[in-house]
Amino acid sequence: MQSSPHLPGTTLTTLVRRFGAGEPLSCEPVAQGLLNRGYRLSTTRGRFFLKHHLDGDPGAPARIEHQHRVTERLGDVGLPVVPPFRDTAGRTVAVVAGGCYALHPWVDGRHRDGGELSRAQSRRLGALLGLVHVRLGQVITGPGHAAGPGTGHGAEPSADPEATFALIGELLARIRARPRRDCFDELAEHRLRERRALLRRHAHRRPPAGAEPVAGWVHGDFHPLNLLYRNREPAEPVAIVDWDRLAVQPRAEEAVRAAAIFFLRPDGTLDLAKIRAYAAAYRAAAGAGADEMAAAVHRVWWERLNDFWMLRWRYRLRDRRTDPQFPAAAALVVWWTDRYPSVRDAFCL
Repeated sequence: MQSSPHLPGTTLTTLVRRFGAGEPLSCEPVAQGLLNRGYRLSTTRGRFFLKHHLDGDPGAPARIEHQHRVTERLGDVGLPVVPPFRDTAGRTVAVVAGGCYALHPWVDGRHRDGGELSRAQSRRLGALLGLVHVRLGQVITGPGHAAGPGTGHGAEPSADPEATFALIGELLARIRARPRRDCFDELAEHRLRERRALLRRHAHRRPPAGAEPVAGWVHGDFHPLNLLYRNREPAEPVAIVDWDRLAVQPRAEEAVRAAAIFFLRPDGTLDLAKIRAYAAAYRAAAGAGADEMAAAVHRVWWERLNDFWMLRWRYRLRDRRTDPQFPAAAALVVWWTDRYPSVRDAFCL
């Protein structure tokens, strides 16, 4: 069997035997990101998902093991998760040739964005995320369930507009220094100049320091690519995956961020009707009040107003993987600002 890119054949053979998964037949890359790589693995004992965690931190194995214990407990209380297998030593993380690996069952399913969801499915999505937040608090903070290493501790300070102005200036300089510009560069310059003017008008709306939002354990990266739906009807969630960013954070902010991804249309607008259904179900499941949701909407809006991570990837790192996401995401900031009360009410009423 030929080895896959980034995964030597000797490493693969060692992993498969350590997990007692038979002999490898094929191994194909299916996902690649900054935090991990994924492979569809077929062996003499079935199909699996092999995950390569790229975090080189010495504490990574302990942190990943903690995430695995959490998903096992979530599965025990009925949430759709895919806990990993244990190896012959009883561990869920195998360190081979300096890399951290985990082996999961293969799940047949597909991703769905908000455009593919009905209002009823949007409602169930909000209820699912609310239940995730509730159950995380129960399975992690219960007796004998320590918080574990490498976790967050609540809200970060809101973005400083002066730092954002400096970043805009840097990015504009990088664009203007390019010897040959394309249509993306033109759009990026337009959006940067537009955002600078927008931020000047709204700088006084920076979320105040000292206001502590309701924090709790959250998935940390809840979006369509981390949720699998059944291939057959009824199309319900079958697996929440990629718990790499499990942390203590403001819980309602995760709900707002997720909605802004799930229900973002290609033209940069949000489907507020579906968000109303989603948010009402989230509030009921999580026990989140209107004030908590309103504060989360404001903080996430401010975050988006000051954020240029996609352009940093392109112009600093020369990584263009997020380029297709930029037009809609940049347009959303303008649309959201213009319709701020309507967006807030969709989450709160």
